[in-house]
Parts: sequence; structure tokens; C-alpha cells
Amino acid sequence: MERTAFGREGETLAKTYLEKKGYQFLDRNFRTAHGEIDLIMNDKGTLVFVEVKSRHNRRYGEPVEAVNPLKQKHIRYGARTYITKQRVEDRSIRFDVVEVMIHGSGEIKFRHTRNAF
Repeated sequence: MERTAFGREGETLAKTYLEKKGYQFLDRNFRTAHGEIDLIMNDKGTLVFVEVKSRHNRRYGEPVEAVNPLKQKHIRYGARTYITKQRVEDRSIRFDVVEVMIHGSGEIKFRHTRNAF
């Protein structure tokens, strides 16, 4: 599977996973000059900016480790842009990471890190 398609599949799986946990979907692939935010969700009034990391294995480390300080900076910039464009006021925000591990056998595992950074 092409890398972009694999990433999009992981985002779709993460969206469904979070919705089953009670999150409300707001937006997907919000793009700015510095990158994109994979998912934007509402968790009981908190605006949650979600970075999704999809992998087949942990050969190159834990997926959450790929959300390094530079990536975090870009996500924060995107969040500020989203908040400004949507005129969001007086809401708590949070940055989460959802790891989607898709094994060759078809088994899918999730790891959700709230307040990841």
C-alpha cells in the first residue's frame, strides 16, 4: 500500500476509534503553510488536535517518538491558525497522539496518548 494511502487509512481508523470513545469529529487534514493537523476532535468541550502515527512495526522506534519538537512546533502553529480561522474563544485545547499499529495479519492496535505535548 502506498505510504500516503496507509497514513490516510490510519487516520480513518483513529477517527473511528476516538468516536467510539465519545469524541466528536470536527475536521480532518487541516493544512497550513507549516504542515497539517491530522484530526481535530471535541472531547467534552475540549478542542483536541490529534497527530496520528500509523506503522506496521516498531522497527524504527515507537510511533509517538516521531512527534519530535519540530513536529510539535508545526502542530501548535496549525492549532493557532485553526483557532483564529474558526474564531474559537474560551475553550481548553489539548494535543494528543494516536498510534495505529496495523500488523500484516490484519490485527490493529491503538495507543492513545492524551496531552502528548
